[in-house]
Parts: sequence; C-alpha cells; structure tokens
Amino acid sequence: MSSFYDLPLSDDVLDAIYDMHFENCTPIQEKCIPPLLAGRDVIGIAQTGTGKTAAYLLPILTLLQQEPHPHDAVNCLIMAPTRELARQIDQALQGFSYYMDINGVAIYGGNDGQRYEQERRALAQGADIVIATPGRLISHISLGNCDLSRTTHLILDEADRMLDMGFSDDILQIVKCLPRERQTILFSATMPKEITALAHSILQNPVEVKIAVSKPAENIQQGIYLCHEVDKMKILLHVFQQTPPQRVILFAKSKQDVKFLASQLAHKGYNCHAMHSDLDQKERDEVMNAFKARQIDLLVATDIVSRGIDIDDITMVINYDAPRDPEDYVHRIGRTARAGRQGQAITFVSERDRPALRSIERLLEKKVPRLTLPEGIEAPADTGASDKPGRSRSNHRGGKGGHRSSKNNKSKHNADKKREASAQESKNTAQRAEKQKKTAEKLGQSDK
Repeated sequence: MSSFYDLPLSDDVLDAIYDMHFENCTPIQEKCIPPLLAGRDVIGIAQTGTGKTAAYLLPILTLLQQEPHPHDAVNCLIMAPTRELARQIDQALQGFSYYMDINGVAIYGGNDGQRYEQERRALAQGADIVIATPGRLISHISLGNCDLSRTTHLILDEADRMLDMGFSDDILQIVKCLPRERQTILFSATMPKEITALAHSILQNPVEVKIAVSKPAENIQQGIYLCHEVDKMKILLHVFQQTPPQRVILFAKSKQDVKFLASQLAHKGYNCHAMHSDLDQKERDEVMNAFKARQIDLLVATDIVSRGIDIDDITMVINYDAPRDPEDYVHRIGRTARAGRQGQAITFVSERDRPALRSIERLLEKKVPRLTLPEGIEAPADTGASDKPGRSRSNHRGGKGGHRSSKNNKSKHNADKKREASAQESKNTAQRAEKQKKTAEKLGQSDK
C-alpha cells in the first residue's frame, strides 16, 4: 500500500489530504491515480466504500492546476446517478480543493426555481468542475445554459446504476456535446455487458482496474430468516423487541412498501422515517440530516440509500425483501460495519425471494447463516432448499437414490394424508352422533 505522498499529486492537494488525516492509498486509488495523471482513460471496477471518489478527484484537481485551461468553460464534467451521490462528491471536492483556486458546482433535480437560477448563473460564468445528474444536465443543455464544447475531462460515477435507472440515452446525448479529444473515466461496481458496450463507445484505449468486488466486510454478521411473506412483519417486530433499533436502515423493494412499513412502525411507536424518490430535495436533506444527527433511530428506505450515503456508525441493516440483484445486497449491507466497526445484516427470505437468495450466495461463494424463527412462527416446508448455494436438494443428494428417496417421501406423504382424512371422518361421525343425541333429548323434554 503506497502513500499519497509517493504520488506526483499537486502540493495543494497533498496539503488538503494532510489536513484530512489521509496518508495511505486504498487499492483503487493506488492503481487509478498514476494512469489518470498520465492522461489515460480509465475503467475502474470497485464497489462503494473503496475510495473511488478520491481516486478520480485527486488526479483531476492536479491536472487542472498543472495544465492551462480556460476559466470560462466547464473543464471537467462528473455525472452521478442520484442527487445524494452528487452532493457527496461536491462535499469531497470542497475538501480536496480547499487550497486551490478551483470552482465547482453541483446541479441536480428536485430543487426550487431559485436553486435552478443559481445553477444557470454558475454555468454561464464557467465552472472548472460540474457535478450533475443526467436529467438535470439535459435540462440545462436543452435551454442553452451549459456549453460542454471545451470540456476536457468526463467522469461517469456508478455507471451501472445510471444505466439501471434508464439514463443510457441521456448519457449518450450528453457525450455528443463533448469534444472527441478528452479524458474519460468510468467507475462502476459491476461490469455487465451494457457497461462494456458503453465503455467501448466512449473511452479510448482505457486502462482497466478491477478491485475485489462484491465481498462484504468480514465484520458484518450476516443472517437469513427463511419465512412466509405474511410473517415478515412479525419477525421484524421480534427483532426490534430483542434489539431496539438505533442507527438502523430497513430496506424495502419499492417506495410503496417503504411508505407502508414506515407508517406501520411509526404507529407502533418506533422513531422512524421514510426515504424514497417521492420526497423532494429539501425533504430528503431534512431526513438524512436528522438521521445523521441521531434524531431518527430507524430509516426505512429504498435502494436510494444503498449507495452514495456516507454514514459510518450504522449498527444494523435489514432487508425486508431480498434484493433481486446480488450486487445490491452487497451495497445495502455495506452501509454497516464501516470504518472498522462491527455491524449486523439481516435478510427476510420468503418463498418468492428464494431465487434471489441463491444468486446472492453464489456471488458470496458461501451460505449465509440461517436464523431461528421466533416462537409461534411456522417455517416454510422447503426450508432446506437453499442449503447449498444455487443447488436444489435433490441435486445435492445426487444419483438415483435421491429420486427414490423423493418417491418414498411422496408415498409416505400420501399415506399420512389418507390416515388423517380417515381419522377426521371418524371424528366428524362421532360429533354428528353426539349432536343428534342432544337434539333428541331436547325434543323429549319439550314434549313433556
């Protein structure tokens, strides 16, 4: 692991790093900074929390200081999928450029007209670095507020997330506004074929840097509740009875589920709040600031919080639904056990979540420990179906013996059902006879 001071970074950048008590590079920083300083295009594959923001900001700030560039132009464009990540990048930029004459502006949706006008004026005056969400940037470009014809550096942060959110066409439209001769940097947590195709279309002879992706920190205590869908709320309340929520994030698959869960939990007296895309920027900021300030114990959220949110002291992450994308599972539970702390991650897996669980365990290359259901909650009949990641029980047993065992079990099950039906019929006959006897006695008393 090398030191930042071993790299040819600007003295002003190094002074800012010193003030922020940074000394050693993370692996992504160590491998990306040298080729970026050399002007190469770079593809960086690394999950959130690995230090990728500094991996591109530090060399870009150094290049902008060392190389002549116009002060009335957008010299570097950084694109991010969400306003939360854009704000986080902007905050990092302010810290790293503290001793430099570099101006930056963050533009993103969800603001009022006054904020939009501030963005327009900043773009008109020229900004060394613009941090933008695709939709908002397209709006400014279409109104003639943003000129990218002299932009020399383009950075796509969390490119996979941008494509997942449907920004592919917007990205290509924005790229057409930039000069062909530029430095392009693409960071992504995963490298699906769509990202590969995008990279080939907008990067030139890139250096590819891959850091161990999709492995949660060892200090995250993971656990799975195999359960019925209708029992998830009961299990959740049991978890909170055992460990009252403090600094907890509860993830759900949709904003409708988030609203419902937050309402139910608030009704039961828990100090919680919902975080989803229907909130405007002011409301999001209020919720996140309250959560960071410990005024909210429990944050119920969609995947909008799974990336780009920098809170170090989350104690527990709960997946109310197993995420369909195993990478999202890693990003979600990666919110806890940060900065060397311990953390807990619990996932509820119903029958419909089983395929997602198999994908998660294939990615992790291990079985996530099963947790014991609370007393009175019935386990699904096929609890053992996911004992081996990605394999069914019959395949695990293998050979013809497994099939014979399956047939024997089926025969035994049918026989048991017949015995139960016979016993029930006998019971029903006895009950009918008793009822008839009581009726006859009542009729006899009535005749008297």
